[in-house]
Amino acid sequence: MDKCSKKEKLPLMWLSGAHFINDVYTGVLNPIMPFIAAKIGISMAIATIVLTISHIFSSLLQPLFGFFADNIVKRSFIFWGLILSSIFIPLAPNANNLIVLILFIILGSIGSSLFHPQALGFASRFASSEKLDKAKAMAVFISMGTLGYSCGPIISSSITQFLGMSKMFFMTIIGLVWAIIMFRCVPKLSLSESVKSKITFKNAFKDILANRKLNILNVIAMLKTMIMTSCFILLPFLWKGIGHTPFYIGMSLFAFIFAGGIGSLLSSSIEKKIGSAKVFYISMIATLPLMILFIFTYKAHPIISLCIFIVMGFVTMMATPVVMVMAQGILPQYKSIISGFINGFSVGIVAIFMSLLGFIAEHYGITNVLLAVSVIPALCSLLVKELYKEN
Repeated sequence: MDKCSKKEKLPLMWLSGAHFINDVYTGVLNPIMPFIAAKIGISMAIATIVLTISHIFSSLLQPLFGFFADNIVKRSFIFWGLILSSIFIPLAPNANNLIVLILFIILGSIGSSLFHPQALGFASRFASSEKLDKAKAMAVFISMGTLGYSCGPIISSSITQFLGMSKMFFMTIIGLVWAIIMFRCVPKLSLSESVKSKITFKNAFKDILANRKLNILNVIAMLKTMIMTSCFILLPFLWKGIGHTPFYIGMSLFAFIFAGGIGSLLSSSIEKKIGSAKVFYISMIATLPLMILFIFTYKAHPIISLCIFIVMGFVTMMATPVVMVMAQGILPQYKSIISGFINGFSVGIVAIFMSLLGFIAEHYGITNVLLAVSVIPALCSLLVKELYKEN
């Protein structure tokens, strides 16, 4: 490995590791929320709102933080974001009432919102030379976050079942240690590597929101998020209702997101073989038949339904790096802001609508809601062809 390649790959390694750790924290609450809800005495509908608050604060603020990240050279968002996530999310299961629970979740989620745009922007810049395949580097970075998100449920559910939720705060240590290591190992960007002319908030958002292809990519990101969020919020309650343990729930969510991480990791290779359009179509359409099969098998054939659920994770996340690389390539001067839109704003918008999910599921049934949600991406796959039309 020559000096140039090593100089770029080492920061990517540390950033990818931080992405893994940060997203471990973002994945810990979903599988144990039914048990937190039982502990403090709240309904599934209220617990759903609590989880969507987490998604809103970890996502909706990302474009704003991305704007500031594109205008500064300092790396502070990366470090403080990871520190906030690592402190407050593990404290949430120790909350004894709803207000304290929400406070811990908001503070921890803001940390994730701080971390992602600047980390994605830095990762893109470190992979910008010809010696690194940008699509492959972005796939590795995103898949590390997805794999971290997959480990969150199995870690939290294992702690809950075998040690008790009160021991969750020990998870804080690894995040704090990694943040300190990153401070020494991730270099500052020079002024020549950063955006040379300061961009204005108004112009940046105007350029992004006026771009037709970026709007379509945002919609695709929202639809994928809708599938994942629905499964992560509702399925723990469905599985708890038929008698499954916290560890089973955590393992199932782990397998779903782990498969999604593998899909993200392989996406650049799959894209080279079949083209980005087919990656989008498979990711958006295949969820519907898979969800139907899952609903018909989850009671009578739990092992088969779990396998179907895992495949669903793979195809849902397969398009994520393709969306990010394509979006950043459209307006490269706004890398962090666009990362905030694709990785954050889309999630936040979906989370706002998902806040009603628990109430709807209580009235119409969890499986009926999941089926209805899976129909939408299949119908909206018609938008994919608009990405390849000339402006």
